[in-house]
Amino acid sequence: MVVPTEPEIFLYDLACTKNVCFSPVVWRIRLMLNYKRIAYRTIFLEFPDIEPTLKKLGVDPPESPSGSVSKYTVPAIQHVPTKTYIMDSIPIAQFLEATYPDPPVPLSSELGREIEAKSRDIIRATFRISVMPRQIGILSPPAQEYFRRTREALLGHRLEDLLDLDKEEQSWNAIGDGVRAAGELMQKNKADGPFVLGAQPTYTDFFIAAFLQSTRVVDEGVFQRIFKCPGYKEIYEACLPYMEKKD
Repeated sequence: MVVPTEPEIFLYDLACTKNVCFSPVVWRIRLMLNYKRIAYRTIFLEFPDIEPTLKKLGVDPPESPSGSVSKYTVPAIQHVPTKTYIMDSIPIAQFLEATYPDPPVPLSSELGREIEAKSRDIIRATFRISVMPRQIGILSPPAQEYFRRTREALLGHRLEDLLDLDKEEQSWNAIGDGVRAAGELMQKNKADGPFVLGAQPTYTDFFIAAFLQSTRVVDEGVFQRIFKCPGYKEIYEACLPYMEKKD
């Protein structure tokens, strides 16, 4: 009989009606946990419950680059052995790499920084034009109300107004060159392996795979538009073994 492993990490994730992870920032940490084979348990939170839950736990939001305190968000973790709570993907990744260094996940490289910089604009555009207006379809009613109220306040119009197919197609055409340029950088070391630096994954690989997997959970068609591009496909497929635990 296999004895269940007690979790060393409680991972606070964003809930959806599919009962799997769909947040790209949480997926970055989940990929890292899975790759390092760290025993963890997921606690899913609805959008409106994130702040009160983390406040009650005594989680301290990290400071933003401007010095102001960030809002409460996921991912957040509790490291059970040290009773430590950490919020936000970068501090969590740094903690995991320092606490569980084997196998290593390089958190930064010159090539990785370049890829992430080029990819951020693509990811922002993709989520705004194609993913965000479709996310509401996988949320519970209370989360839908919260999501609609907060996002539409930022947009200045209804989420559904983003789903004009002609405008969506124009937006995709506008980011096409950037998608191809980032994909070419991802293949710079393809002779040595499928990952950004070759044979072993880095945080940049998890950054890319997390974006793709999040998109796939929301909408398969949107996922396929990016997945078919050289570079993205190879990294995603190489990271599939670290996506098996998703709930």
